[in-house]
Amino acid sequence: MGNGAIALGALSAGVGLIAGYPGTPSSEIIETAAKWNDGSIHIEWSVNEKAALEVAAAASYSGMRTLVTMKQVGLNVASDPLMSLAYVGVEGGLVVVSADDPGPISSQTEQDTRRFAEFARIPVFDPATPEEAFQMIQDAFECSEKYHTPVLFRPTTRVCHGYAAVEIPEQFSPKPAPGFKKDTARWVIFPRSSYLNHVRIETRNPELGREFSDYRYNTVEGAENAEKAILTGGVSYAYLKEVIKGTDVKLIRVGTPFPMPEDFLLKALNGVKELLCVEELSPYLEESVQKLAGVHHLSLTIRGKRTGDVPHAGENSADLL
Repeated sequence: MGNGAIALGALSAGVGLIAGYPGTPSSEIIETAAKWNDGSIHIEWSVNEKAALEVAAAASYSGMRTLVTMKQVGLNVASDPLMSLAYVGVEGGLVVVSADDPGPISSQTEQDTRRFAEFARIPVFDPATPEEAFQMIQDAFECSEKYHTPVLFRPTTRVCHGYAAVEIPEQFSPKPAPGFKKDTARWVIFPRSSYLNHVRIETRNPELGREFSDYRYNTVEGAENAEKAILTGGVSYAYLKEVIKGTDVKLIRVGTPFPMPEDFLLKALNGVKELLCVEELSPYLEESVQKLAGVHHLSLTIRGKRTGDVPHAGENSADLL
């Protein structure tokens, strides 16, 4: 199951603490991790999502890799510590899984975690399949530690609850944590520190976007010189793989929606005259490429949710696409 793949990917990355609050479609992540735990990992259902993130943050400050799980509405509850944590930063890798629920199938809203990533100014990974989720969450931990930032991980219901064969290690062990080192200038978020950290974040994100331009899950397929292309991400990529076989349409997939891999997109859009943006929930990729086209004066017709060519609400499917 996709949630199991996420849990086992985190264990493979050397996570030492997992905390969360149950909510479909994310609940099985902690359940799976608990089944595989040999006692070396702290795993808990916290009293709410805010508490879960704060428990994980404390462990991360000591250098431990930590995972926090919730559904998309739970991220609202955790938004208070998340926004401050984006400024304070982390030591051990800290990944927040916020499972979105297009449909919605079991939720009160159809909100989009990619918006939260942009709002908090932190990276977000958007897997398309359970196999990708297993590998991508390990990449998310590496990214978190390299840039000392919390990272959002955004599976959707069909990724969380889909099934696939995934090869996993025979055993898991937490990455050693060196322990907490007192550093008032770093861990106490005074207003002046907030300003300086904000400057650091806005300097870091363009660098991260350039790094993401070479990321293995940002891909281009199809005719190299095609004048028509589709821009997509998440599970919609898997649907599109089924329905555009044998066409002369270029398929562009973004697995790291923020910071946007602009160098990758500019190269992928070279020669394209008409672009259809296909994504679930908000027109996030569509709006991002509109901005990119404006800045770089691209002669490009962009279609998607904002033009009424793709539904704003609900799930996508192979038949719909």
